[in-house]
Amino acid sequence: MSEGSAPFLSVYGHITMDQILSVKRFPQINETVDVVEKNTVLGGTGTNIAVTAAKLGVPTAICAFVGQDFSPNYEGFMRGSGLIMDDFVKVSQYETSQCVILNNAEMEQKVVFYQGPQGCASKLGMDLLGCASKSKYVHFCTGEPAYYISLMKKLSGKGIHMAVDPAQEVYKMWSKESLSGAFDQCDALFCNDYEAKVIEKYLGIGDVLSINLPVVVRTLGENGSIAKVDGKLYEIPTIKAGKVADPTGAGDAYRAGYYAGLYRGYNPVDSLTIASAVSSFVVEKVGALTNTPTWDQVMERADKYL
Repeated sequence: MSEGSAPFLSVYGHITMDQILSVKRFPQINETVDVVEKNTVLGGTGTNIAVTAAKLGVPTAICAFVGQDFSPNYEGFMRGSGLIMDDFVKVSQYETSQCVILNNAEMEQKVVFYQGPQGCASKLGMDLLGCASKSKYVHFCTGEPAYYISLMKKLSGKGIHMAVDPAQEVYKMWSKESLSGAFDQCDALFCNDYEAKVIEKYLGIGDVLSINLPVVVRTLGENGSIAKVDGKLYEIPTIKAGKVADPTGAGDAYRAGYYAGLYRGYNPVDSLTIASAVSSFVVEKVGALTNTPTWDQVMERADKYL
């Protein structure tokens, strides 16, 4: 896909340098444990969703800021994946976002995170709207809520389907007011079970699926996911991986798979089943972008569930 092309999907979110560390167990306070395995990879929710969608054949734009320190090799990888990068912007005010992910033997995670420019985007004075304004779908994931809501308002009324996906940021950057502001502009919400409970607490509701949006998706890890589509509830099955090596990026791959299904004309419910198939590949190797399947591989796994 060439620069200047109209995307089907535009993704807002972090582009991050991920350092993934495996330990037998998490350390106690003031205790040191040895790292069993260490990998440094390109990551970030924005990158993971956008690159995976592009590799699945979806014309996809990444709309994000990085620092001047961003690796030319990683930039080359992103461009080589077919991403539209008209709204990929390097700034001098911040270094690129960085994330340290600690996995224990039970595949539980602890994470420390440096926001970088995407978490302070409103201070940069740039509205990245060129790609999104030409897209059919726009997905807002991690980043500064106030900045994203301002963009949502500018995109409103143009017939663009917008989804909000606060992810791990919901714990520390979102509030009742910002969530309500996003829901006023969007027609879809994505969250996992942990994030859903935070949203429910903020909004004072019993179930995130009661939120009045056309599409609400609550993922449940190995137990699949539950979705409300046009007012009707659906259970989306888990599609089994060959093995589980690293859960990093499984949720991001799920979102990319959803848009890949929509792009190829599947309805939202079947697209969520396709999403489950995509995520089943990603967990088989360490890193969110090291085992992205082809569309044919996805459909081979998903077919019997559709």
